[in-house]
Amino acid sequence: MFQFQILNLPESFTIDETRISRIFELVSLSVDISQLWILNIAFLADDEIQSLNREHRGNDSTTDVLSFHYFDDFSDLSIADTAWEIILSESRIISQAQEHWHSRERECEILVLHSILHIIGFDHETNEEYADMWAVEWWLRKKLW
Repeated sequence: MFQFQILNLPESFTIDETRISRIFELVSLSVDISQLWILNIAFLADDEIQSLNREHRGNDSTTDVLSFHYFDDFSDLSIADTAWEIILSESRIISQAQEHWHSRERECEILVLHSILHIIGFDHETNEEYADMWAVEWWLRKKLW
């Protein structure tokens, strides 16, 4: 199971680290893909996210969450190494929570779950990938909430 560090806290809602741990635990128990090493969780301003999105994905726009892995080969890493990062937009969390009629905390948790699935190899570039990822994400959401 991933260990995680929250690098900075959002200003407009509280992160429940117990809930975040539960998300990681459920993914670990449900998906048979290695989930070692440390994962950072950070909140950045939209202009910083847009810059990262442009640089790493070729999309010159902001987004709600970005997922990164730092290595292609994990064989030389120790369990105490940071190998992953989730970058979240606090402003997008706020607006999407309002749009979907749930709390900011819930929206943040949904984005962390979605991002973890990306980190362990799920994607949604094609309709088939989208269907596969959504099926796993929906099943996990039902377990969590």
